[in-house]
Amino acid sequence: MRPEEDELLEENVPYDSFLFEEDSADNKLYEHFRVLVDKGQDATRIDKYLFERMQHSSRNRIQKAAEAGAIHVNGVPVKSNYKVRPNDIITLMLNRPQYDSTIEAEEIPLEIVYEDADLLVVNKHAGMVVHPGAGNFHGTLINAIAWHLKDLESFNPNDPDVGLVHRIDKNTTGLLVIAKTPDAKTSLGKQFFNKTTSRKYKALVWGNFTEDDGRIEGNIARDPTDRLRMKVYPAGDEQGKPAVTHYRVVERFGYTTLLECVLETGRTHQIRAHMKHIGHPLFGDERYGGTAILRGIRSNSYRTFIFNCFSICNRQALHAQTLGFRHPRTGEQMNFTSELPEDLATIVQKWRTYIYGSAQKEK
Repeated sequence: MRPEEDELLEENVPYDSFLFEEDSADNKLYEHFRVLVDKGQDATRIDKYLFERMQHSSRNRIQKAAEAGAIHVNGVPVKSNYKVRPNDIITLMLNRPQYDSTIEAEEIPLEIVYEDADLLVVNKHAGMVVHPGAGNFHGTLINAIAWHLKDLESFNPNDPDVGLVHRIDKNTTGLLVIAKTPDAKTSLGKQFFNKTTSRKYKALVWGNFTEDDGRIEGNIARDPTDRLRMKVYPAGDEQGKPAVTHYRVVERFGYTTLLECVLETGRTHQIRAHMKHIGHPLFGDERYGGTAILRGIRSNSYRTFIFNCFSICNRQALHAQTLGFRHPRTGEQMNFTSELPEDLATIVQKWRTYIYGSAQKEK
């Protein structure tokens, strides 16, 4: 059994190939898929017809493609309720040419925490995309892994049976495990799917917490107003997938709080979306409103302090600090810890200095 992909794509924004690129330089359309409807085809909704013929595509994604004007019949855009007819020519038209998705080895520095014949654990730095996708076909973690393992004949970076087991965002730092063999990928995948792994994150969020710990539960789905952002819906809602985040206060700074977060599920942007939902966006998280001054005093010195912090850590303040799992071959428990990266550690220390300094002035 192979685990469901969505359970493993933790905090990753997947590339939706049916949506137009927002920064297209021209209006030229390129054909990405074509099918000729059989002469004896019964009248069938086009979204259902294509769902049965396009591999790795959900009916929902096909419907979105039709809404975006990307599904054409005989050269004319149609909606998802169009009924296909015999001899119709159906095409998927996008405003970008097709690309070669083959993963190439690239000599990119890696911080390797652990490695053996079955797996390796890396500490990902901020700014590195994990896997090639829209706008990021080179310079990713997988390109770097391919170079690191280029002399290992049994490892093919284009083989889905090896490689990444889970993911984190481009601007989230921390630990990731990569499987070198199919057996390792299967074992580790099952552990993530069955939630027997141990993962803890450190997050600096806006606002103070009256409680010392808590639990956030709410379904997560893509925000209909912004496809690069996730939205939280009530638990049990038809929208989205169930998601649970546990948090514990590590240190309070009055206007911000350092938290330890544990994921019970692994949804896209889970910590970022859940914290936004309860009114505590991650510090510096532009996508979820964390680059506004959400708490604190109205003074020029405070504004200067905040913007100085933003300039030091110009990303969401989130770090995948610990990772634990059973070794796929030996069964030994493996536990890894990564210290806060320099940018996040620096702003945490700046908050300590700011709060302590303020307390001394009040005395």
